[in-house]
Amino acid sequence: MTDETPHPSEAFSAEDAKYMQRALQLAAHARDAENEVPVGAVLVQGGEIVGLGWNRNITLHDPTAHAEIMALRAAGEKLANHRLSGATLYVTLEPCSMCAMAMVHARIGRVVYAAADPKTGAAGSVFDTLVDVRHNHRVEVAGGLLADASAALLRDFFRARR
Repeated sequence: MTDETPHPSEAFSAEDAKYMQRALQLAAHARDAENEVPVGAVLVQGGEIVGLGWNRNITLHDPTAHAEIMALRAAGEKLANHRLSGATLYVTLEPCSMCAMAMVHARIGRVVYAAADPKTGAAGSVFDTLVDVRHNHRVEVAGGLLADASAALLRDFFRARR
């Protein structure tokens, strides 16, 4: 890492917890209303929620319809801009490579995730996509906020499917 690389936050604010709670509600909605893998995302810019998303890839028959992508799409449409500079994305599961690159392209400032993804996580668990110095933009990463609640949603969802 270089001095230009954003470093993980060490503490979370009350605002962070509030937005992650909202993301957890969206994850539960994905599970309950659409029988989707319970992942939710909230995009905040300037203290305002500008995009909400939950997994919809099964419902929409769209492999790109992850919670993060849905929140980015909603924000881009609302703000009439594909650049979301300085925004913070709260997501209940560590982003995959696809979602991480979408964040880099959108110029997201920060991502806060709940549960780590030891299989495909691209925010430090498996890949370091968001902070790779080869990109022209890097995203600050903070993980572990309300991780137990998110992990329980995911664990219970997959346990019920077995």
